[in-house]
Amino acid sequence: MARETPDIQENESANEESLRMVSSAPIGNEPVSDEELRPQTLSNFIGQPRLKAQLQLFLDAAKKRAVPPDHILLAGPPGLGKTTLAMIVANELEVPIRVTSGPAIQHAGDLASILSSLDSGEVLFIDEIHRLPRAAEELLYIAMEDFRVDVMVGKGPGATSIPLTLPRFTVIGATTREGMLPAPLRARFGFTAHLDFYPHEELERLIERSSVVLDIKLAQGSARQLSLRSRGTPRIANRLLRRVRDWAIVHDLGEVEPDDVEQALALYQVDSEGLDRLDLAVLDAIVRRFDGGPVGLNNLSAMIGEEAETVETVCEPYLVREGFLVRTPRGRVATEKAWKHLGIQPPDDVNKLF
Repeated sequence: MARETPDIQENESANEESLRMVSSAPIGNEPVSDEELRPQTLSNFIGQPRLKAQLQLFLDAAKKRAVPPDHILLAGPPGLGKTTLAMIVANELEVPIRVTSGPAIQHAGDLASILSSLDSGEVLFIDEIHRLPRAAEELLYIAMEDFRVDVMVGKGPGATSIPLTLPRFTVIGATTREGMLPAPLRARFGFTAHLDFYPHEELERLIERSSVVLDIKLAQGSARQLSLRSRGTPRIANRLLRRVRDWAIVHDLGEVEPDDVEQALALYQVDSEGLDRLDLAVLDAIVRRFDGGPVGLNNLSAMIGEEAETVETVCEPYLVREGFLVRTPRGRVATEKAWKHLGIQPPDDVNKLF
């Protein structure tokens, strides 16, 4: 039962997150894969330069040895390109890729069926691998290390286990919560790649590339305005670019100016720092209702009419990362940056609150 709780909380948070324009998860009927915007090779993948260099060396060595590479774990926040990198690995190796996810595998038998159907050298991509059932995890340990699965034949006392040899393959696991992976599973991966949030300069390059694919002409400075609102996340950048494209189509714009970006995203309540209605509600409550804090999570969530879980997992990570909010033992405190962003003069002792 204890293992189910994080998944339940994660699902609830994901539902709340999926309603936001600045969500790093897919929303509405938005394509999860973004196939039209997805690069096919490492050389065309923008950002994560150190990871790219490591992965290129890793794949080149495997190709020269003419063997499938070791298993790969891709870890990092959602929307940074883990699925894209998995597709790129398969393309670089020129092998098929089988795609599944932790929540889609309900029983060990589901995973055994997939593993037994893999061809030699094939890539198996498991998204949200931290959500695999325990029985499936234990089956995967053996398959990744010994390339075999044990098939149970019969029932009851007469049941026997028959080992089934598998062709050599490569597992690529993607996770947003690496800490939830059992140590034995993490140990089976020969290469672990950690994806980081993108700086504005790299997001600008990504937006400019995507604008060409989406056939939208951006004036100088427009990509910069979009990057500032994209929360360091390519998926959000591409989503906002699509909404700006809608604005350009409706207003018959041949070229999108920075002012057009501001007006289009203001319509969706996304401000110059990438904050939306919910983010601003949190900051406004702390500053105006609680004099900058500290304030407890339950009081804060009650004030803005949102679940505490939503505030803690959906809003706070970005607000803390960008320096608008500080968590202290006594509660949440708004920083000087938060006061100024709301257009309110901070008190002289604002930095003494934390």
